[in-house]
Amino acid sequence: MINNYRLSVYKLCLLTVWVVIVLLLSNGCDSKNSNNAINREKYLTEGKKLAATRCSSCHELPNPALLDSYTWETGVMPAMAPKFGFKSFMGSYLVSSGISISKDDWYKIIAYYKAASPKKLLIPKPAAVKDWAIFSLKQPPRIDHKGLQAMTSIIAYNPNDGHIYTGDVGSKLYKWSRDLEPVLVNKFYSPVTDIDFFKTAAEPNSAMITCIGILPPNDARKGKLITIDLNNASAKKNTKLIADSLPRPVKSAYADFNRDGLMDYISCGFGHNQGGLYLMQQQADHQFKKKIIRGVPGSTQVFVEDFNHDGWPDIACLFAQADEGIWLFLNDKKGGFASQNLLHFPSVYGSSSFQLIDFNHDGQLDILYTCGDNNDFSQVLKPYHGVYVFTNQGNWKFKQTYFYHINGCSKAVAADFDHDGDLDIAVIAFFPDFKHYPEEGFTYHEQTTAGKFKVHAIPVNQYGRWITMDVNDIDHDGYPDVLLGNFSAGAKDLMIQKDVEPNWDLYEPFIVLHNNAKNGTQLKADNPK
Repeated sequence: MINNYRLSVYKLCLLTVWVVIVLLLSNGCDSKNSNNAINREKYLTEGKKLAATRCSSCHELPNPALLDSYTWETGVMPAMAPKFGFKSFMGSYLVSSGISISKDDWYKIIAYYKAASPKKLLIPKPAAVKDWAIFSLKQPPRIDHKGLQAMTSIIAYNPNDGHIYTGDVGSKLYKWSRDLEPVLVNKFYSPVTDIDFFKTAAEPNSAMITCIGILPPNDARKGKLITIDLNNASAKKNTKLIADSLPRPVKSAYADFNRDGLMDYISCGFGHNQGGLYLMQQQADHQFKKKIIRGVPGSTQVFVEDFNHDGWPDIACLFAQADEGIWLFLNDKKGGFASQNLLHFPSVYGSSSFQLIDFNHDGQLDILYTCGDNNDFSQVLKPYHGVYVFTNQGNWKFKQTYFYHINGCSKAVAADFDHDGDLDIAVIAFFPDFKHYPEEGFTYHEQTTAGKFKVHAIPVNQYGRWITMDVNDIDHDGYPDVLLGNFSAGAKDLMIQKDVEPNWDLYEPFIVLHNNAKNGTQLKADNPK
């Protein structure tokens, strides 16, 4: 009995020792885990602070929630690393040149964006009705036997001669007959990205032509700005060079900015890592002096108007590379401009177009804006891609009053398509959701009540992939029609959804959406294939 008692005491002591050991180990682990959690929180907080200072020096600070963590880690951060002197290599980073931050700090920024971003972005489902609305389809005859492919770089209607013009990646400019048969006008030095028609007493049918130089992203200064006399297209000297050595220009405009009686020109040198908005000022000897209005890359669309009503032409321009936003440049009447930022957007938005137009008829210009360029470092569908309306609150301050999500939205044009007194919107998307909603490639936003729109997904996705659009009354019935330029031949590589086999038409460079609102009926396509 005594022995049993001693054995019980021994077991109790042994159990007590084990309990103490377990408690000590448990407390040690808890303490260690707690310290790890504190250290991690401190690490991420430091990363957030570093991002606020380092990642906002060139553009608006991007919110981690704008992209999923995988895209931040494998897409955006490796692309941004060279800006800080690092080079991505097999999942790690090596010091390259011109290092401006320590490697430890760089990893803190990466860790912050990875931890604070969602695993997956939630993409809204479309709320559009699938119908033809007020449009019917008109197509050029099949022209694949003539060697033309659908690689359209620009489409525009010329009110001076009543013809449609298109440019392609082969640097050719075509005029289309009334029966939509092509006639070669000219072959330029590089692809045409913009056509602006004008007329003077000496030249009743001329155009300003922007040639991009090298089409893919680059910093080579190969772009040119040219004027051409379209009534003498066959003449050997029917073109005039305004400027060369432009960095990948995509859009241009003209005005007599210094009111000396001579026409001046501006051009958006989008570039890549370098670029700018350029002024070509005509001198007394009719040569042009080039000036930089804003020397950053990404200028992509420009409008000229007397915005402050002082009698001098001003400039509004969209910049869509890194520091994305819309800037107003007011003429200082001394040969320069005073800049003012109207809207700023995050650097991952992919800004693609804008239009200044009075949506609510209050006498102030509002902003129609699209974002959706998805050929960069974050090639995923994004919930903020789409078409926006920003209403002018006075003194060039704006408030967002409309948004409709469209994947890969690339351009919007507002017009009163149905003649009911308010503005509707035609929208194209070059990077739509081809897998689930390919019909969002062209949508018609019918304004039903003030600021409210009914969205129609027009079923034209099988006829092409729309990269350019013009809105004009091409049949002179008083109702604006829509011209859609097709870039589908060779465009499969420019897709973010690799498991989709598109069924685009590879040969017809464009289609026409004829406006039937005058008839008061909704019609189907004339000759759908």
